[in-house]
Amino acid sequence: MTIKLQTQIPLQKAQNQIDYDSRLVLLGSCFSENIGQKFRYYKFRELQNPFGILFHPLAIANLVSRAVLGKVYTEDDVFFFNERWQCYDAHSDLSAVSKDSLLNALNQGIEQTANHLKQATHICITLGTAWVYRHAETDAVVANCHKVPQKQFSKELMRIEEIVASLNSIMASVQSLNPNAQFIFTVSPVRHLKDGFVENQRSKAHLVAAVHEVVSASTLKADYFPSYEIQMDELRDYRFYKEDMVHPNALAVNYIWKKFVEVWLASNTSSTMKKIEKVQKGMLHKPFNENSDQHQKFLMKLNVLKSEIQKEFPHIQF
Repeated sequence: MTIKLQTQIPLQKAQNQIDYDSRLVLLGSCFSENIGQKFRYYKFRELQNPFGILFHPLAIANLVSRAVLGKVYTEDDVFFFNERWQCYDAHSDLSAVSKDSLLNALNQGIEQTANHLKQATHICITLGTAWVYRHAETDAVVANCHKVPQKQFSKELMRIEEIVASLNSIMASVQSLNPNAQFIFTVSPVRHLKDGFVENQRSKAHLVAAVHEVVSASTLKADYFPSYEIQMDELRDYRFYKEDMVHPNALAVNYIWKKFVEVWLASNTSSTMKKIEKVQKGMLHKPFNENSDQHQKFLMKLNVLKSEIQKEFPHIQF
């Protein structure tokens, strides 16, 4: 009798797979950054979160809409708090000591997003939470509260139909620029326990239900990748979380990345990825003696390998 110690989520190879000619845009929760860093390490052409981490669908929809419409930010869109200039549409990573610096960063992000959306072959959107905060004074849902006092906001759980509308808005906006882009939706395995245990599950349930409704009804190229389900069902153990018991640890991220590779990366990328990994590890190598013959030979081999990769893919830079 075969004993199974783990449930396996059945996965099928996707159509319109990713290769080294692809151009990717990754937007959303911090898990999109985990996957984005993998794409960056392996030298795929990608843009990830130009406005920093965006946790909920409305924040992503706002960025995409502004980028497509070319709607620039002005001083009316920013505010001064905690000795820095902030914008409710962006993560605090973009905050700046001067108003002009923040506005420049925001408008460069808008331009960069628009340019990449026009050329993107694949747009990966990771949804983190369905809980949103509405600013009492402006009645606008914010992407980030920037530690502004809680009393200035009301907390709401997006209804499934609201999430569906946001996702359809994102896809329609992108299609107006780029009708051939492939959408890959996923729900972040990060547990938003600050909202509460039951509240986190309600939120994830709304996100999963909405994404499946959008993917099943869409006439565009749209698919769902089960990051959340892999973490919950295949990695059912706290050893796959960081010490905060909220974020997947490196082992979990690598496991889910491997599953993503199996589904979404074309088979012809494998040999190039192995070569790039060899270069990346080689560049981190610290010799005992930089001037030794052995190390010089090692560097020569590394440069030959770099040249081979760049000859095939001139856009790859080390």
